[in-house]
Amino acid sequence: MTRASLLGLLGAALLACSSSSSDTPTTAPADPAPADGEAGPEDPQAEVTLAYFAGGCFWGVEHYMEQLDGVLGVESGYMGGHVEEPSYQQVASQTSGHLETVRVRFDARRIGYEAVAKRFFEIHDPTQADGQGPDRGPEYLSAVFYTDAEQKRIAEGLIERLRARGYDVVTELRQADRFWPAEEYHQDYYVRKGTEPYCHGWVDRFGTGK
Repeated sequence: MTRASLLGLLGAALLACSSSSSDTPTTAPADPAPADGEAGPEDPQAEVTLAYFAGGCFWGVEHYMEQLDGVLGVESGYMGGHVEEPSYQQVASQTSGHLETVRVRFDARRIGYEAVAKRFFEIHDPTQADGQGPDRGPEYLSAVFYTDAEQKRIAEGLIERLRARGYDVVTELRQADRFWPAEEYHQDYYVRKGTEPYCHGWVDRFGTGK
């Protein structure tokens, strides 16, 4: 089943049982999660760090990133466009400039940014230029939104490693912008549905195993 079909079924259910529809824009401020170095709820001593990735449908990226040990939470949302408080419909219309993006909160004491970014490149196809899997369009492009020069350097290094292994990587590197959380029904989609991603999966692209 394609994502469009899944969204159609989900939308019908939401209209029947929810008072907030998918075209209602979020009013949450940008980056309400703890800033780097602040304590997260899971561990008061956690060195919370943020990372942002776009790699097709955010449902699948969120699902696999959440499985990393040291990741405290992953949220689906939008980044990179010019529309404030975008709704899913606006992003899907391909006029907002936003990419479907996930915000990853991780404990830097337990896992480094390189391991987090490496997992991102392993769970989507960084060589696909027109979207991801069956989801085509600019909102599904592959991108790393780096927050500082160190994150950019690490992402560049991972891309070079992949190219050295024969991958024609098209992933864009962009300065992180304001992150807009997606509607509630997009969060933890596969956990709630009890299903698996339809266009994401782990691939040993670096030849290092899991």
